[in-house]
Amino acid sequence: MRTIQFREAVCEAMSEEMRKDETVYLMGEEVAEYNGAYKASKGMLDEFGPERVIDTPISELGFAGIAVGSAMNGNKPIVEFMTFNFALVGIDQIINNAAKIRQMSGGQFNCPIVFRGPTASAGQLAATHSQAFENWYANTPGLKVIVPSNPYDAKGLLKSAIQDPDPVIFMESEQMYGDKGEVPEGEYTIPIGVAEVKREGQDVTIVSFGKIIKEAYAAAEELEKEGISCEIIDLRTVRPMDHDTILKSVKKTNRLVILEEAWPFGNVATEITYQVQSQAFDFLDAPIVKINTADTPAPYSPVLFKEWLPNHNDVIKAVKKVLYK
Repeated sequence: MRTIQFREAVCEAMSEEMRKDETVYLMGEEVAEYNGAYKASKGMLDEFGPERVIDTPISELGFAGIAVGSAMNGNKPIVEFMTFNFALVGIDQIINNAAKIRQMSGGQFNCPIVFRGPTASAGQLAATHSQAFENWYANTPGLKVIVPSNPYDAKGLLKSAIQDPDPVIFMESEQMYGDKGEVPEGEYTIPIGVAEVKREGQDVTIVSFGKIIKEAYAAAEELEKEGISCEIIDLRTVRPMDHDTILKSVKKTNRLVILEEAWPFGNVATEITYQVQSQAFDFLDAPIVKINTADTPAPYSPVLFKEWLPNHNDVIKAVKKVLYK
């Protein structure tokens, strides 16, 4: 397989689906003339033209609403937010219209739409540009939420999201667009709602997703030197969540650590904790530990930010805690 960047995988997924289906189009701020804020739509304006790669005004509420109406009328828009922090301006269209229109119309309208863009922190971008809202959207019936962690998963899952008849939230990261990974030349998709065991292990299960999973990999490498075997599960899809893969792993390792870049109250890790303790309580040999950011807005100071964001040392401490070491 060839090696390409995360941004190239995203671009390929969108372009391939647009070539197959003329109802698919891309819209958002700077997606056309500028080739995308993160160059994830590079070359698409030249190939598909301004009617299918559309630069919008700085008005998330406006173009999110246009996309929802367009989807209800038979199109399949891909909406790029420059960051999901800015999606808050258009969240009414996502939550109250896209997610609910199938039910409210009695099935008369579908809303095949993908809202995509970066999530969570990306360095010194301060409090209003460093937020992870996966759990907000996953809390909404009618939405699917995907957070890939590598180019291969990003391409396969984005193609599935574009083909899906319902609204999908597809969350990326500014800090992953340059990441490289192996991606096949040919056509492939990855089913929505299927987690993957990225690393086999025996002693403890670590569940994570998105860019923060890199800290789990780094921790597992260090722990292996001490004879501790970590099994790492990448959720890939937050909703629908693949409970079976998590439960199967926990029943094998008997211990669970969850790593998530989000505030600690009412997050994805909380839901996983509930599902495991309710369905596999008798298999647990230690209380579940979840690792999150500090319960404050993201600081701008690099020293404070380093303390705020979970890292591989936090994962190592958590693993040793559940192993009583």
